[in-house]
Amino acid sequence: MAEKKTTKKAAEKVAEPKKATVKKAAAPKKVVVAVNAENAGFKAGDVYQALAAAGKALTVKEIAKAAKISEEETLLGLGWLFKEGKLVTADEKITLA
Repeated sequence: MAEKKTTKKAAEKVAEPKKATVKKAAAPKKVVVAVNAENAGFKAGDVYQALAAAGKALTVKEIAKAAKISEEETLLGLGWLFKEGKLVTADEKITLA
């Protein structure tokens, strides 16, 4: 019978155990919010419209989801509206005044 000849490199490859691959977790997405009067005013409008459409008190997360903006942008808009006296809070929920 004919035997196959193997090279030294081929023999080493077969003998090496496979290394476990470790997947790195994706870094959390960083949100950059431009803090200026124009941007704050637009975010305030988004927040106001979301609250008006809901017609009930919402949490910050719920407002962000309804307005389709980040929680950071939601907080920026809320600050504007609180300063103007347009909001009321009760039990961690926010509604229009």
